[in-house]
Amino acid sequence: MRHLARLADYCSITNMHTKNLAIVWAPNLLRSKQIESACFSGTAAFMEVRIQSVVVEFILNHVDVLFSSKLSSVIRDGAGVCS
Repeated sequence: MRHLARLADYCSITNMHTKNLAIVWAPNLLRSKQIESACFSGTAAFMEVRIQSVVVEFILNHVDVLFSSKLSSVIRDGAGVCS
């Protein structure tokens, strides 16, 4: 994810900003067996991929916070858990 976020830094050259990267990479990063099944209609599959791309775009826009060592230590220590 950090690599994709770094690629987005060069969007002025490549025109691959976070939204474009998310559209391209979301189906691979958040693969859904439901979409691949024959029972999924085209519209439903499109909506699922759209949701996936929004999630990946959010992650790319917040990669520094989501993958920071500080957040990792908070999660590991259980400090964010409510009793």
